[in-house]
Amino acid sequence: MVYVALTSFLFLIRLSLSNRPIELRQIYYVVIIALFLFSAFRYQVGCDWIAYENMFLYTLGLDWKEVLISREPIFWMIIKLLHKVHLTYPYINIVSSLIFFIGVHVLARRQPDPLGFLVLMFPFLIINMPMSGIRQGAAIGLLCIALVAFIDRRPLSFLIWVILATGTHTSAIIFIILLPFATGRFNNTRLAIVALLVVPTAIFFYFLESAQWALKTYVGSGREAYGAAFRVAFLSLSGVYFFLCLKNKWLRTFPKDYSIVSLGSMGMVMIAILIPISSIIGDRIGYYLIPIQAMIFARIPYLPFKLNHSIHSLLPYLGLFAVFTVWTQSSWIFKLCYNPYGSWLLGLPNG
Repeated sequence: MVYVALTSFLFLIRLSLSNRPIELRQIYYVVIIALFLFSAFRYQVGCDWIAYENMFLYTLGLDWKEVLISREPIFWMIIKLLHKVHLTYPYINIVSSLIFFIGVHVLARRQPDPLGFLVLMFPFLIINMPMSGIRQGAAIGLLCIALVAFIDRRPLSFLIWVILATGTHTSAIIFIILLPFATGRFNNTRLAIVALLVVPTAIFFYFLESAQWALKTYVGSGREAYGAAFRVAFLSLSGVYFFLCLKNKWLRTFPKDYSIVSLGSMGMVMIAILIPISSIIGDRIGYYLIPIQAMIFARIPYLPFKLNHSIHSLLPYLGLFAVFTVWTQSSWIFKLCYNPYGSWLLGLPNG
């Protein structure tokens, strides 16, 4: 219950400060540092703890040439450097969490409500990524910086950050398809161009070694992400909600980042298509969209609703809390991976 209790506490802090914007920003810094410590110094917590420990040990036998030509060279280089300075396995979690939270902070400081943006990512994104899937967690942090470059209309910078994210987790390469929009020209013509490019791009990715590995590992193998139904359904509903209730209001109020939020919402709606093919692949890609979902949710109070403004503002917190609570209480794998929580900062090695 510690995760549900912490989610409740974070949401209550945010909601209690709804009319105090200065305090929202001040408390944001306390919360992001606390969440970094909660994530980075966990001990034997997370579904991938043992898998990453094995990777850490495996890297001992690799030379630098093997690391540089590997599928995710940046991640393996980080591990190799930790070996070089004689640091043990748990330090990789500190590095990964640091990259994730730096990236989140770069995007959060662009938000009118950075605290809301941060806490809305805690239940699903923070718990599942920097606290478990640390490679993708680091990639998401780097992609958050790429999103800022996209909003600032700096296509070269966007491209560089996507490539760096891909060097940490290859799944990030899919966001290269957004490059035509990174100049700020978001229109039907560009959408049509990207639609035409989807098929040849998909074919190109299909023949990549990493794509072949993913297809063999996750498609038709019987392996499933059992929480994916909760997470992806909530993402898809969020995308639908944006187009039905927020799209025009957002364009008038926040025109600068309308294109990335609109594209992200399209991705949220379409991500459900992947679940019957592979719940793991759909779930993995969905995690990249959670920062955009959090941007949408955190800015609802700033949109001009004529009716039921408070209900719209509160709805994301209630919906997210309900879905998270059902998932954590019904998932045996969550209980196996995350309970009890232990931190080597506190001298509490799990159990």
